[in-house]
Amino acid sequence: MPARDTDPAPYSLHRKSRTPVWLSLIWRVLLAFGLIGIALAVHWLDRDGLRDNVDGAISFADVLYFTMITITTVGYGDIVPVTQQARLFDTFVVTPIRLFVWLIFLGTAYDFLLRRVWEKWRMKGIQRHLRGHVVVAGYGTSGSEAVSELVRRGADPQTIVVIDADPAALRIAKDCGATVMEGDATRNAALEAVAVAQADSIIVSAGRDDTSILIVLTARRLAPQVSISVVIRSEDNEALARQAGADTVINPASFAGLLLAGSTHGSHIADYMADLAASGGRVALRERCVTADEIGKPLSQIKTGLGHRIYRGETMIGFWETEAGLLQSGDFIVEVVPNV
Repeated sequence: MPARDTDPAPYSLHRKSRTPVWLSLIWRVLLAFGLIGIALAVHWLDRDGLRDNVDGAISFADVLYFTMITITTVGYGDIVPVTQQARLFDTFVVTPIRLFVWLIFLGTAYDFLLRRVWEKWRMKGIQRHLRGHVVVAGYGTSGSEAVSELVRRGADPQTIVVIDADPAALRIAKDCGATVMEGDATRNAALEAVAVAQADSIIVSAGRDDTSILIVLTARRLAPQVSISVVIRSEDNEALARQAGADTVINPASFAGLLLAGSTHGSHIADYMADLAASGGRVALRERCVTADEIGKPLSQIKTGLGHRIYRGETMIGFWETEAGLLQSGDFIVEVVPNV
């Protein structure tokens, strides 16, 4: 049975920010001067409420001085500047120094408190809007290669959500631009936190067959309609993975064996198979639904590529079989297309 959460821990998504450090610093400076500008405008509009004990008149320089002194909460002691030059010096030289010192302390507070609150709010927003994404459960060798291949094929890294219990692996995934979450993908709460029911597909590569199968079982229960692919290392466990709900079961050792065996019958066979599998090859395999104008025609007459197979419900039809001579509504075509 899928793992149930009696007291699920809060799961938090993380994504590498696209805002550079220098831009963040500029925003802090602009915010500080913006607040000063608001205070200055209010003091100037309400200058009749101010009194100058030196000359009795309130000039713009006086308002500017009073604003800066008030914001920095200094200057109310027994020593005060009384000349215009001294006040301007305190305004334009001494006060900015004080402000930058405050910015250092505020920056520390921002890093330890405000940024965490902001990131938490931002990630909750991302979580609410997760739709059509790819969930990768496990960022080991196979999982990381899958993410890299998806990116090479044009996928936006931010549409990829990686779940792993290893913080080091998640840091690497985050640097690639993916959204990451530390957690146990066998648990309902973890998969629900990444909106698995709204995902486009799920890739499972936990490193252990038993863990991968349990993830598949949990994911299938939460997302009955989502396509699930899983890496299984033992041939004996492939049937169990399919029974758990996996649509595609991949055995890396078996695939490597196919390439090796194919190479014994000709060096070009393995090369072509690798060409089909890689994003950088000259050709690529594509699966699509039959179009309206193709219904009633044979598989050999499709215009988009070289048709290899038809999937009609639970039936698999090869290009050489009689049924391939008549495409029907609802058929899925597997074709080889130029990789341009």
